[in-house]
Amino acid sequence: MENVTVTERAVRRIGEILKGEPDGTMLRVSVEGGGCSGFQYKFDMDHAKAADDILIARADARVLIDQTSLGYLNGSEIDFVDDLIGASFRINNPNAKASCGCGTSFTL
Repeated sequence: MENVTVTERAVRRIGEILKGEPDGTMLRVSVEGGGCSGFQYKFDMDHAKAADDILIARADARVLIDQTSLGYLNGSEIDFVDDLIGASFRINNPNAKASCGCGTSFTL
């Protein structure tokens, strides 16, 4: 299995978000073409797990990642940061050669 980790801060925040959603809701993390650096991270709510999705389940957090995105996210850490510029999920991706200032897009 590919290696993607979710920090304790992210687990807590995902759990808080999912508690306000209908039962069975999961956070889908994916990578799409676009953004100012070539690829961008996308976060969505999803109710269905595809056959080839991986599911990361910790405490109340449920995270889905599709196989294509998994290739870009291998070795990454999903974190939740609350700092002066705002609160957001942040992906620390060792495969990214460059990223934009907002942290939502990257280059391989």
